[in-house]
Amino acid sequence: MFLRPIILFTLFLSLHSIHSQERQTSEFGEPSESDFTLKVYEKDTTAAAVVLFDQGYYEFETVGDYIRLIKNVYRKVKIFDSKRFDGGAVDIPLLVSNGNSEKVTGYNALTHNGPLKTYVASDAIFVTSAPHIGKVCRIVFPNVKNGSIIEYTYRLESPFFFNFDGWEFQGELPKIYSEFISKIAGNFRYKSVMYGKHPLYFQSSEIEHGCFRPAEHYSVADCVTSVYAMTDVPAFHKEDYMLSSSNYISRIDFEPIEFVGHFGGTTKFSNKWEDVDKLFKKGDYVGKQLNKTGYFKRRLPDSILSKTVNLERAKAVYSFIQNHYTWDGTYYSSETEVKDAFDQRKGSIPEINLSLINALEAAGLDAKLMLLSTRQNGLPTELYPVMTKFNYSIAVLKIADQTFLLDATNKQAPFGVIPFRALNVQGRVMNFKNGSYWMPIEPFKQNIHYANAQIAAGADGNFSGKVNQASYGYIGLEKRSAIEEETLEAYIKSEEKEKAGIEIDNYQVEDLSEIEKPFKENYSISIEPETVGDKVILYPFFNKTYISENPFTMKERSYPMGFGFPFTNTYLISIDLGKMYEIEQLPKSRSIKLPREDGECTVTYVSEDGKINIRFNMKLAAYRFPPDAYQSIKEFFGTMITMLKEESIILKKI
Repeated sequence: MFLRPIILFTLFLSLHSIHSQERQTSEFGEPSESDFTLKVYEKDTTAAAVVLFDQGYYEFETVGDYIRLIKNVYRKVKIFDSKRFDGGAVDIPLLVSNGNSEKVTGYNALTHNGPLKTYVASDAIFVTSAPHIGKVCRIVFPNVKNGSIIEYTYRLESPFFFNFDGWEFQGELPKIYSEFISKIAGNFRYKSVMYGKHPLYFQSSEIEHGCFRPAEHYSVADCVTSVYAMTDVPAFHKEDYMLSSSNYISRIDFEPIEFVGHFGGTTKFSNKWEDVDKLFKKGDYVGKQLNKTGYFKRRLPDSILSKTVNLERAKAVYSFIQNHYTWDGTYYSSETEVKDAFDQRKGSIPEINLSLINALEAAGLDAKLMLLSTRQNGLPTELYPVMTKFNYSIAVLKIADQTFLLDATNKQAPFGVIPFRALNVQGRVMNFKNGSYWMPIEPFKQNIHYANAQIAAGADGNFSGKVNQASYGYIGLEKRSAIEEETLEAYIKSEEKEKAGIEIDNYQVEDLSEIEKPFKENYSISIEPETVGDKVILYPFFNKTYISENPFTMKERSYPMGFGFPFTNTYLISIDLGKMYEIEQLPKSRSIKLPREDGECTVTYVSEDGKINIRFNMKLAAYRFPPDAYQSIKEFFGTMITMLKEESIILKKI
């Protein structure tokens, strides 16, 4: 059977070139004189280094009896400040799935210091694992110092056609020239999409006839070879409270459509959600694994199944699965049967949450699977399904007119509180009867940090008393998770750590394991105020506040702000002066609001009968803001921090 000639033109590119610009070239191992003499990158004088030349060349080759995607990469970097340069070790991610793995089959790497060339030793290139990435090939460069140039090339061989990925023109360092070449054989079809603000400097595309032969006895296929280049690409600077940088950086992405095999068979990477729905429903993994309600009904205790109130029964099922399983730290399924995972009491994200859906259905409840992408993984496109962009799954439960999002992988998460990593705008609900659909990922709303402090003046000049705190929702989850990671003793020790003039003692926690209740903390406090002559200066917000610094200090903001969830901070403070002091000055009561009722911050000071009563309340009702809201957000948080940290009460001894 002959291969059918299939050619895909990119969405934005026809068969022509932008001839007004010329491509740049670089030869490995031979930096130019201007590369050596460059002392600073004038378009970003603060950069610790600059990428002089950056090139990726992706094509398909026949390796033995198999077709492989080959990724050839070359990069040349000039270092200005080695102490701030974070690229002395380069990690090349290697995808692993179903026993197959990408591998680096060729490389070359060296460090230039003037005429001295130091090649990377063979034992300085090795396979290891990296947090949040997984398996990587790591290159460690020697003798990196101010003025060094590092160069490396590698050839990555991949059995995964869907992992064409594309190319990031923009990165953590500025780039003088970045180029990507794709050579796509006619039996592969991809859609290409450009992201980011930086424009292309050069682009071209041409058909190359007879470029690819999958095996000796098969017909050759044509290819489309495309070139894309950018120059003077600024560094991408990650900002606080933003989603994945992949949503914003300048890059080109390739999303698979179909592949025609050696014998004419076509493998489709579904481009309609109707196709995905059918695939999931009939598939060996998801469809098959969501058909285990009988198994889980036999495993659920009668004390759960006999509950007559749906919400109570749902909470009991959630708690049962949550406590039964331990998450193994992986996001992807190992294709273990959920029954086997249940017996092992351990599993991946999908294995645990598919078990949860089965158990909820077994208890007579309406639960569905939601596919989503985590905050750090980027936003999936809405135009068509690209399944490789989804790396997470949770349960969607409907009870009457209420909808709950559930994830049983975190033992500290209350019912309806999914992990922060999953709060990424929207997900796709897989409804096999009526068709899948997009659903907003709405976070749990009641996220509160509350503190009540009662202190009194003492004869020794100090103020002492007690503080009671309660944390709800995501704020309580953060604290419980910290204790789970550190141990309770380590958490208490960090909370009791002395600040200047403040001592915390007798720290106790309540309801640590009762995750459906607020997390409570109680402690004693002693404060030594500042004294200036006969004046006593007291800063009233002495307890640890939920937000203690303004995270928005830049002059301008380029990207949207996402807090993940709304939250409220309330602090009540009573100060008994005990006939020892009179008030000379109180801060002013005041408030500040965000536009459209998105947030409000208020502080009030009231003095009567020798006491000062203070109430601080900050409520952030919205949790996603566009870049043009930056100045109002910056002012809002700046004013809030001023209220909490800089405004003092001035007393005078009687």
